Amino acid sequence: MNHQDLINACREDWHAYTQHEFVQQLARGVLAQPAYLHYLKQDFLFLKQYARAYALAIYKADSLADMRKALPTVQALLNSEVHHHVTYCAKWGLTESDLEAEAEDFGTVAYTRYVLDAGMRGDIIDLYAALAPCAIGYAEIGRHLVADENTKLEANPFLDWIQLYSGEDFQQSAAQGIERLDELLAEVNLHSQRGRNLVEVFRTATRMEIAFWQQGLDAIPASHLI
Repeated sequence: MNHQDLINACREDWHAYTQHEFVQQLARGVLAQPAYLHYLKQDFLFLKQYARAYALAIYKADSLADMRKALPTVQALLNSEVHHHVTYCAKWGLTESDLEAEAEDFGTVAYTRYVLDAGMRGDIIDLYAALAPCAIGYAEIGRHLVADENTKLEANPFLDWIQLYSGEDFQQSAAQGIERLDELLAEVNLHSQRGRNLVEVFRTATRMEIAFWQQGLDAIPASHLI
């Protein structure tokens, strides 16, 4: 099996994730600022836990080769992606202190702890299956938005976000992650109990992504909805 088998097995949830209303409003440049700021703060907290999850991949690896394969992602998250996120948030008036002081929303807690729990209870393949919807989904969203004629590419306050996830660097990183996941999945039969269990891990993490978008929309004050 491969990553596409996982996506195909939960196509309805995958569509709800990659086509979520949060993403649609962002693409049109009409997303309410409180929703976006809430998302940015929670995404910072998510990235911290995401780095821990990839560090767990080193612990779960059976060989030095597998340990080395996980290390660059941990380094990139801590040295590059978190820094980039903090720098980007500064443009929206959020300091690193603001981000660190933010409380984790319920969706953030549920998602990140689920990924860590899947990795602790299972093996490295379970962990990567739980991690996969994030990078694969954001890469797909980035490609779709930049190619969609309905996406507003001029005077869109969220254009930097679209460019980041549609950009070559992120797309290449996601492709490398997919290649690694497919290497691990190649030994698994989709229709075996093991395969079905991995599908459920992937499906649950995908549903967590849907909840992560939704908690951003849910943060919009009632006055903005009138």
